[in-house]
Amino acid sequence: MNLTEAVKLRHSVRQYKDIPIEEDKKQAILSEIEEINRESGLSMQLVCDEPKAFSGFMAHYGNFVGVKNYIAIVGKKASDLSEAIGYYGERIVLFCQQLGLHTCWVALTYKKVPEAFKVEKGEKLYIVISVGHGRNRGLPRRSKKAEEVSNVTPDSPEWFKNGVELALLAPTATNQQKFYLERKGNIVKARALAGFYSKMDLGIVKYHFEIGAGCESFEWEK
Repeated sequence: MNLTEAVKLRHSVRQYKDIPIEEDKKQAILSEIEEINRESGLSMQLVCDEPKAFSGFMAHYGNFVGVKNYIAIVGKKASDLSEAIGYYGERIVLFCQQLGLHTCWVALTYKKVPEAFKVEKGEKLYIVISVGHGRNRGLPRRSKKAEEVSNVTPDSPEWFKNGVELALLAPTATNQQKFYLERKGNIVKARALAGFYSKMDLGIVKYHFEIGAGCESFEWEK
């Protein structure tokens, strides 16, 4: 499937079958992670066959079942890292979707297992993404209207409409969708509104928008 199809098929999945990730898929994920880390400066890591992180009360509270594989997103401690984590994290999410796997962003309902991944001096674990064979494909969620999150109009160019459409399919913390996209000609300004994890959400939104609009159609406002 292409990335647009992956965006439309992706839903958050919290319950997983007791099936290992196939070796070829695992190697593909590791290769993509290596490329992302080179490009982003993050230290994204795939953790397999590790059930401890999702074995406690918080995971039960979050309705997570059977999670043994996850991607740990580690990076240098910095106040401006949230957007990059969202952007590159969603890149690996959609890559996994293209492989026929399921995922879910997890901010709080897991416990850290230090021996499962590496955190170098000056780094921290920011968030994890569960990954594996879901018991189901997840469900669509309620969404705001395009006019609530952007200055789109009936006369807007198709690339902007398509970008906003896919931005609305971006996973955001508690489905808050606290972002706004404003077009002026071929310049688009994306901003995070007040909300928890909204800056990380903005990175996810921007990646989705780029897929829908096509990077050749516009430029982000600096």
